[in-house]
Amino acid sequence: MTGARDEVLARIRTALGPQRPAVEVTRDYRTTDDRPAATLLDVLTDRLEDYRATVVRCALSEVAATVAGALRTALGGHEPADVVVAPGLPADWRPEGAVADDGRPAVELAAFAATVTGVAVAVAETGTLVLDGSPRSGRRALSLLPDCLVCVVETGQVVGGVPEGLARLDPTAPLTMVSGPSATSDIELQRVEGVHGPRTLVVVLTG
Repeated sequence: MTGARDEVLARIRTALGPQRPAVEVTRDYRTTDDRPAATLLDVLTDRLEDYRATVVRCALSEVAATVAGALRTALGGHEPADVVVAPGLPADWRPEGAVADDGRPAVELAAFAATVTGVAVAVAETGTLVLDGSPRSGRRALSLLPDCLVCVVETGQVVGGVPEGLARLDPTAPLTMVSGPSATSDIELQRVEGVHGPRTLVVVLTG
């Protein structure tokens, strides 16, 4: 695979010809947001709900109970053992009986009804949650295979815009950006949810 990649890149370089000096890009866009944290939380909530996500707020000490309640509402009669959590999710955020991800095969991961993870950053203006593959976010498959995804977002992780959010991230990390439940409207302009990932997204805001 590496050899094929190198060959393709070599052909591209040959086609492009001699390397040209890099063009300086004007970066006069807004890189920070001075709005109060409470305002950013309201904006994030508005965007997420517009994308058909469910948003609940709670104190830091109530995360586990809030997550458990959200799962009961979203999943109905499923048992806690049907829920898998990111391996680095704090113990006091985990619903009782949930199973920590241990790198099991994708077919086993897909059998779980729901996933609970943290996030790396949340962008208020676009309603985007970013998972970075860290132990708290979990591997990418964890957020894509079970049908319900619950993300816990702390107040300090919420930023105003995309540039500010990207500045907090490692560009080499396997980033997954989530804006509402997975959906498409490609077929006859009818919205279909759960096409590329979870049909249900629940966001717990805390801190």
